[in-house]
Amino acid sequence: MSLSTIRDQARQAVTELLEKSALPQGSLLVVGCSTSEILGGSIGHNGSLEAAQAVYEGMAPVLQAHGIHLAAQCCEHLNRALIVERSVALARQYEEVCVVPQPHAGGSWATVCWQQFTDPVAVETIRAEAGIDIGDTLIGMHLRAVAVPVRLSVSEIGSARVVCARTRPKYIGGSRAVYER
Repeated sequence: MSLSTIRDQARQAVTELLEKSALPQGSLLVVGCSTSEILGGSIGHNGSLEAAQAVYEGMAPVLQAHGIHLAAQCCEHLNRALIVERSVALARQYEEVCVVPQPHAGGSWATVCWQQFTDPVAVETIRAEAGIDIGDTLIGMHLRAVAVPVRLSVSEIGSARVVCARTRPKYIGGSRAVYER
């Protein structure tokens, strides 16, 4: 699998998700990414900074153009903490935790995002408006309460399965409630 193919698949996936989800500017997108799975291996083994960089290069310009913020999920060795820009953590009142991801403690994806962000911080919990799970990294804990699957034409990045979701507000009120404005 070439890095340019990984970059193109990542770009296509995030572009389609944004088109189908109609996220407003300022929304937060969580991305969990197993570079081991992208390269055909088993999650948690044989991570690749190069593959992570290709995914980042595919997604970051699209997100920036749409005004969407990225949250990079760390691996289980950091309890799936998240890397975000400090400005996002402050605006959303997320509590910073003290850790710097490394390829074998946080994962290649989180490490690359830490290196690429302007002023990165780690946080423990978020509630993102949408997410992309690349390689079964289990991002659901970082989404808002009502997640809705979003089907894309891209079902894999490299060899890793891709699953996407957006969120919506909860429906409350019962049979008399009106849900559309």
